[in-house]
Amino acid sequence: MDKMNHSSAEAEAETIEPLRYLSKGEAAAIETELLRDYRFGQQQLIEIWGQACAIAITKAYPLSSLAKKQPTVLVICGPDQNGSIGLVCARHLRIFEYEPTIYHPKRSSQSLHQDFTVQCEKMDIPFLSYLPTEVQLINDAYNLVIDAMLGPEADCANIKEPYSGILVTLKQIKTPIVSVDVPSGWDVEEPSQDGINPDVLISLTAPKKCAMSFSGKHFLAGRFLPYDIQKKYELNLPDYPGTDCLIEL
Repeated sequence: MDKMNHSSAEAEAETIEPLRYLSKGEAAAIETELLRDYRFGQQQLIEIWGQACAIAITKAYPLSSLAKKQPTVLVICGPDQNGSIGLVCARHLRIFEYEPTIYHPKRSSQSLHQDFTVQCEKMDIPFLSYLPTEVQLINDAYNLVIDAMLGPEADCANIKEPYSGILVTLKQIKTPIVSVDVPSGWDVEEPSQDGINPDVLISLTAPKKCAMSFSGKHFLAGRFLPYDIQKKYELNLPDYPGTDCLIEL
């Protein structure tokens, strides 16, 4: 039997356990195992996650549902892995006929991050030189804002510029926000009381503890996870529909 997918009989025989929400340490440990023991490449994981994020956005906000004449999307990328995922997401959104614009205030010196940046540039995706602080300009220009700034590794108690200023702006906009893995400024372990309030959250691998009380539209992109890791960490992932790489929780 294929270990990745239990037979329906086996699934019925098992008690349905609740989905596991990960701590910061558990999320880091799973990623380390994927890279070290299962020989996934970092570029490979970022590509899987970024494409899944773009697909989730097409499900939450199909082209036909967008209010503006042009299918404009603003993707705000941070300097670390979440930012790279945002770059991949933007590239796939372009392939899916959205019109992404990237704001990437602090570019990483990592060659991997630079590769993803060049891929976006080669697809003629524009990069903003600054983010308007005039909230209405963002509301008027974009259908969506993708928050790919600060991932699970960020220290939410010590957010520096330019990201602290960007978060102030994002708290004021009326444009829907889609956050990648962990909403920027949130603690991984607990929901934010005064942070940004995304309309959509796309959890990667498995949801983090801060998402337990998230009330918006919540997607999970973790189908690629090897069965032995799912079992070891008792993730109790849901059955993904058909051949989909993500599921709405």
